[in-house]
Amino acid sequence: MHLKVLGLNHRTAPIDIREKFSIGKDAIRRGLENLDGYDGLSEAVVLSTCNRSEIYAVTGDDCEASLHQFLNDLIGGGVDENFLYEFDDETCAEHLFEVAAGIDSLVLGEGQILSQVKEAYSISKSAQATSTILNTLFHRAIAAGKRVRTETKIAYNSVSVSSAAVELAEKKLGGLAGKSALIFGAGKMAQLTAQHLLSHGLKKIFVANHHLERAEEMAAKIGAQAVAWEDAFTGAAHVDIIITSTGAPHYVVKPWQTQQLMTRRAGRGIFFIDIAVPRDVDPEVGKIKGVTLYNIDDLESVVEKNLQARRREAVLAKKIVAEDVAAVMERFKYLNFQPLMANLSERAEQMRQRELKKFLGKLPNLSDDERKILEQMTRRIVRKLLRMPMMKLNASAGTDAENFYTQAVKALFTDEVNSLAQN
Repeated sequence: MHLKVLGLNHRTAPIDIREKFSIGKDAIRRGLENLDGYDGLSEAVVLSTCNRSEIYAVTGDDCEASLHQFLNDLIGGGVDENFLYEFDDETCAEHLFEVAAGIDSLVLGEGQILSQVKEAYSISKSAQATSTILNTLFHRAIAAGKRVRTETKIAYNSVSVSSAAVELAEKKLGGLAGKSALIFGAGKMAQLTAQHLLSHGLKKIFVANHHLERAEEMAAKIGAQAVAWEDAFTGAAHVDIIITSTGAPHYVVKPWQTQQLMTRRAGRGIFFIDIAVPRDVDPEVGKIKGVTLYNIDDLESVVEKNLQARRREAVLAKKIVAEDVAAVMERFKYLNFQPLMANLSERAEQMRQRELKKFLGKLPNLSDDERKILEQMTRRIVRKLLRMPMMKLNASAGTDAENFYTQAVKALFTDEVNSLAQN
């Protein structure tokens, strides 16, 4: 039995290659339901996200070709081997645990990957493509991912510009509940920032764009209100935050406009977040009384500081992963012997029942209590006879003597047991 992972991720392949390896949930289910058609693959879990596509599998010896063919069939052919990595046994387990813990993510410590690992495992289990080995591995990996998030701060603090902007606004305003914002721009960054604001309890968002239809489209997506560009600054007299992300080649928020705005606000302060490159807000705006202005450089310095904090926490996370990987690999040492020991016990029990039945047939006058005593006695004899072989097998797990004791037990019992143990 071998653990293997075959796949690619953001470290080994650019986005255009990762897109080709993206595997839909229906394709994953169909592939797993036909896993029996691949020689030597007994269990499998397929994990496919925007940043990685991986197959975790339990294989026999020399089954690399089957594993590669399985991946090739999942993506519809055309696998470019140059972008793939392949890890075995303990290295495979370590890789999965680091994935679940967010250590191997594009954004260090991101939380979504743990849910994706859970979903991938759930799909495989429902397709009956997992058994003892991968069930054990994925249960432990998911538990390790949760433990890392509980015992470290790897997922704390914002590490994207949009989330850092919201974090700053929240600190400055003492919370976002009941607050409102005006966003200039309707691009991806503006939308991400708006979604972060809403997730932190912001009450209302207004969206302004030179093309009103784009503002209306974004507003519809996030539950905001679109406003005409020329009317936006007038309406800003009542908002708490102004975010700019237009991509315009010149300043769209000027000092004289802001001075008029502050007059209408009667001294009530306002928070500007300029996430555009080039900048949307004239730096002189930040000098106006009552105005707090952050630009992209301010936000990126916050992101870098937070990333450094996450990197420090990643050191602790790796220690947790190492502990949990060692524990699961120790568990796997004994799982190797379970089929042999189970078959040995089963065969001994069959012999006991058969011989007891013959014996009881010759003593028809035995009472029920006497029959129970004989049943109990024969069970104890079998257990005692098997106790030493079982102990020797368990004690040899992971040692140089493992193969010797495995072969000895097989050789000492019937051909039937030997055959069962190899299945």
